[in-house]
Amino acid sequence: MIHVLAFVDLVPGRRDAWLAEFTKVVPKVHAEDGCLAYEATFDADPPHPRATAIGPDAAVIIERWRDMDALKAHGATAHMAAYRAATKDFVRSTTLRVLSAA
Repeated sequence: MIHVLAFVDLVPGRRDAWLAEFTKVVPKVHAEDGCLAYEATFDADPPHPRATAIGPDAAVIIERWRDMDALKAHGATAHMAAYRAATKDFVRSTTLRVLSAA
């Protein structure tokens, strides 16, 4: 199993616009062969006392995929290309962490 943490640094004040586009693509991603989980997350409210906040202009997409082939296929889909185009003005940068289960 492959786990992905996608850290999304958003343009200040554009979180709601980004989330609207992200929400549109979620059902398509869930329908992909090999997708086990795909969701956007933000800082918990109230925050945990020992946590380091990511801030109001950031999100973490938490993904789980059956295998690396499924993850690679996900990145090449037409709906992800459309999502990237639709959100390009809302996202400053994205950092991926791709992990295998221990």
